[in-house]
Amino acid sequence: MTEGDIVLVPLPQADGQLKARPGLVLRNLPPFNDLLVCGISTQLHQEAKGFDDIIATDDADFADSGLRATSLIRLGFLGVVPTQVIMGSIGTVDPNRHQKLLQRLADYLTQNVT
Repeated sequence: MTEGDIVLVPLPQADGQLKARPGLVLRNLPPFNDLLVCGISTQLHQEAKGFDDIIATDDADFADSGLRATSLIRLGFLGVVPTQVIMGSIGTVDPNRHQKLLQRLADYLTQNVT
């Protein structure tokens, strides 16, 4: 798996159960190449405005994403998973979208740090 891929991955839900869902590979993490992924959902009403990102059916990179409907890339729904639990890759996002998401997450994590 490479950064920017959309994969199927088991992620914990609010009730603690694991559910296979699409996730965006944000980064490969050392030392074991585990993957930092964020969940993707069609529940657009859960959007954290200015933080999450909507990938719509009319976006240039939607066709390559492997997603079936307009979806929400949820930067607040993070998980670190070993590569062996990835169930497969379904697509990818544009490198500019990937970079924008990484920058947005980095900015959030470093704001107001004292």
